Amino acid sequence: MAPQGAAQDECVSGAQLIAEALKTQNVEYMFGIVGIPVTEIAIAAQAIGIKYIGMRNEQAACYAASAVGYLTGRPGVCLVVSGPGLIHALGGMANANMNCWPLIVIGGSSDRNQEIMGAFQEFPQVEACRLYSKFSSRPSSLEAIPAVIEKAVRCSIYGRPGACYVDMPGDFVNLQVNKSAVKYVKCCLPPPVCTAEHSAVSEAASILAHSKQPLLIIGKGAAYSRAENSIRKLVDQCGLPFLPTPMGKGVVPDNHPNCIAAARSRALQHADVIILFGARLNWILHFGLPPRFRPDVKIIQVDICAEELGNNVRPAANLLGDINAVTEQLLEQLVLMEWKYPSYSEWWKGLREKMKSNEETSKALALQKSLPMNYYTVFHHVRELLPRDYILVSEGANTMDIGRTMLPNYHPRHRLDAGTFGTMGVGLGFAIAAAVVAKDQTPEQRVICVEGDSAFGFSGMEVETICRYNLPVVIIVVNNNGIYSGLDADTWKEMLKSGEPTACAPPVCLLPNSHYEQIMSAFGGKGYFVKTPEELQNALKASLAEKQVPSLINVMINPQSDRKQQES
Repeated sequence: MAPQGAAQDECVSGAQLIAEALKTQNVEYMFGIVGIPVTEIAIAAQAIGIKYIGMRNEQAACYAASAVGYLTGRPGVCLVVSGPGLIHALGGMANANMNCWPLIVIGGSSDRNQEIMGAFQEFPQVEACRLYSKFSSRPSSLEAIPAVIEKAVRCSIYGRPGACYVDMPGDFVNLQVNKSAVKYVKCCLPPPVCTAEHSAVSEAASILAHSKQPLLIIGKGAAYSRAENSIRKLVDQCGLPFLPTPMGKGVVPDNHPNCIAAARSRALQHADVIILFGARLNWILHFGLPPRFRPDVKIIQVDICAEELGNNVRPAANLLGDINAVTEQLLEQLVLMEWKYPSYSEWWKGLREKMKSNEETSKALALQKSLPMNYYTVFHHVRELLPRDYILVSEGANTMDIGRTMLPNYHPRHRLDAGTFGTMGVGLGFAIAAAVVAKDQTPEQRVICVEGDSAFGFSGMEVETICRYNLPVVIIVVNNNGIYSGLDADTWKEMLKSGEPTACAPPVCLLPNSHYEQIMSAFGGKGYFVKTPEELQNALKASLAEKQVPSLINVMINPQSDRKQQES
């Protein structure tokens, strides 16, 4: 049905239909790189009020669009050209699917009358995207475009969220059709909220009430489902220790007295009952298996996806449903039982002792005065200056892992990192997405992007995007001259005397003392090259004081700096 007031003979192009359909589905942001045949789609999207952010690489554009989906609950759109453009976006689609974030990718493709003829950038795009998405389709006609867009958006947010692909033949983009012939559809309904079976909730509450050493694990699924209030109530009312996964940080604030992140290994190894709130027993949680977990641990699994239940460890109780709704069910049952875990237990005593020991070890490393600095010293001085409500984007090897323990989060969905897929190169795309959303919703909020030097290299040219759109992102590059570790300048020079770099340079090494801050300066932002804690603090203070211009602080650290010894 055509919009009210539309003339019977009024025509509309394929590009306009796509833009109108996205707007009807409450899509607000589009990221991409234009070219044949999708430029008109971006123009039409802007004309109807969708914000378009032009990126420098399709992979980063796709990362940005997926991050919008996580931050807002509504998918962002990644717009790409055909063939190589779409292939570059597949990494972002796979990352969104692994993270369970809603995403729409719209790819231009060859004209229909040139299929199988070797057309420009011809590629089996619909078939290729099926491996990386929940839904992959091409509209059969211009009239069908609104219905296909609605289904893509609906599939991206219903059930377990994920990526969806819509293929757009080049000849569709400028082709015209009478509005009266178009199958217009309304905005899809919000995702249905499912609750767990009452018997399963009662069983889970009973198992928890009989535990001696309970533990809650809060995953990014809990953050996505907006379960922060109900989980905070459960922690407070029942006195339970909790451990956030990296992107579960902030669902309950890191400074909450029941957060035992500093005793992570000890908690996982000795807990007898574990409740998983939107967290999966994958590599991040050591698959739930010995020796990192007790062989007899009882797992209570709360998840929106039935297929996830029972992966790697058979659960003692399955709670299938919306994490927020199921948490409220569980809390209601525990309140009826008048159960609270005692704060004076041996379990709490052991966890607190381990937390204190680990925190003292990290503090000793952080307060070291030697130069070059180590990771802990850098993060200690950064942490002292960060605003409480900042959004943290973090990627790298040691940079991300140590940063997870040193940089606190107090609010949900305020940490974005390499995620379930362990993807390097997401940082600047995520930072751009966070900054664009913050600009609209909370203009004073700062986005801090903490990158390893190797991680920064994957998408460093997106600094130009940040400057072009006046996004006051603060990028901190923790520079150890390499991947995991590097060489100092003198050692590098000596090494070069022994032969060609291709034959003798360690594969983990990058060029020592690279001035990444000059990339930011080249595009009109502020760049800082720092070597001491004082220089770091001065640069960060100046960067945070600047509300209009982005900054990049290039922090040189000891190339051999490493994590503290982990508990086996």
